Amino acid sequence: MEVIRKIKVMQEKAEDLRRRKKKIGFVPTMGYLHEGHLKIIREAKKISDVVVVSIFVNPTQFAKGEDYESYPRDEKRDLEILRKERVNFVFMPDVREMYSEDFKTFVEVSGLQDKLCGEFRPGHFKGVATVVTKLFNIVKPHVAFFGLKDYQQYVILNKMVKDLNFDIKIKPVETVRDKDGVALSSRNSYLSEEERKIAGAIPKSLLLAKDLILQGEEDAEKIKNIAKEFLISHNINNIDYFEIADPDTLEPKRKCDSRNCLIAVAVRIGKARLIDNIVIKNGKIYNLPKIDGRAEKEKEKEKKKEKEKEKEKEKGKEVN
Repeated sequence: MEVIRKIKVMQEKAEDLRRRKKKIGFVPTMGYLHEGHLKIIREAKKISDVVVVSIFVNPTQFAKGEDYESYPRDEKRDLEILRKERVNFVFMPDVREMYSEDFKTFVEVSGLQDKLCGEFRPGHFKGVATVVTKLFNIVKPHVAFFGLKDYQQYVILNKMVKDLNFDIKIKPVETVRDKDGVALSSRNSYLSEEERKIAGAIPKSLLLAKDLILQGEEDAEKIKNIAKEFLISHNINNIDYFEIADPDTLEPKRKCDSRNCLIAVAVRIGKARLIDNIVIKNGKIYNLPKIDGRAEKEKEKEKKKEKEKEKEKEKGKEVN
C-alpha cells in the first residue's frame, strides 16, 4: 500500500495506471473508518484492478459552527485498517494542498442541493460537489463508490457526473448497520451510551413509515406525523426533517407511491446529527434496516425482569 500526499504524485500514478489499462476504483472518505467504509472498499475491490481510498476532512462542506474542528480523526488507525484491506493507494492531502489561498472555484448542482439536508446545512453540498470534482481530476477513477446512507449526496454526485460529462461510473453501496438497525457513521462516536440507545428509534421510524406506505397509506403528511410522534415518544425531540420524497428529484411527495419513494430522516441527538433513509425504487427496497430479533427479545426479557422486580418491591412495601 502506498500513501500519497501530493496531488501531482497522485495524478502521475493515475495516469500511469490508465496507460497500463488498469481499472481504477475510488472510495472517497473523511477517515475514521468503520465497517460501512470497509464494505464500500470491498465492493470496489470486486470490480477494480486498483483501489484508491482518499482520506480528507473537507472544510468547504462544513458550515460555520459545525463540527469541522472536532470531526473524529485517527490517521494511524485508518492506515492500519487500509493495510489489512490491501488497498493499493491512499491519497491523504492536507488542506493547503487541496485549497490554495486564492481558491475561488466551486461546483453546484442546483435543484438538488437545497432540499433535505441542504436546507439545514447551507453550502454543504456545494462543498461536497467541489471536493469530489477535484478528487476525480486527481485520482482519475473509472468507477467511484459511495454509500447510500448519504442518499442525497449520491443523487447529487450522479447528476453532476452526468451533466459535466465525467467519464466515471458512480456505484452505490447499501448502508451497513448495527444489530439494532442504526446506520454506521463516524459521528456515532459522539454519542453517549444512553444516546446510542435512543438512536435505535431512528431506523424503527423509517420501518414504521415504510410499512404504512406498503399497506396502502397514501397521505404523506399523515405518515410523516406518525413517524415524528414515534421519534418524540422515544426521546428524539430535535428533528431536522422526516420527509417522503421522489427518489430522483428529491421533491417532497404529497401522495405516497409504494413503488417509488425516498423515506429520509435527519435528527440531532446530543452533539451528533444523524441521517438515515429507506429507498423504494421500481418496487425494490434499498437500505432496509434488519433489526436483530434476538437483541429485541433480550430487551423484552430485561423489561419483564425489571417489571417483576418492581412488583416484588411493591409487595414488600404492602407487607411492611
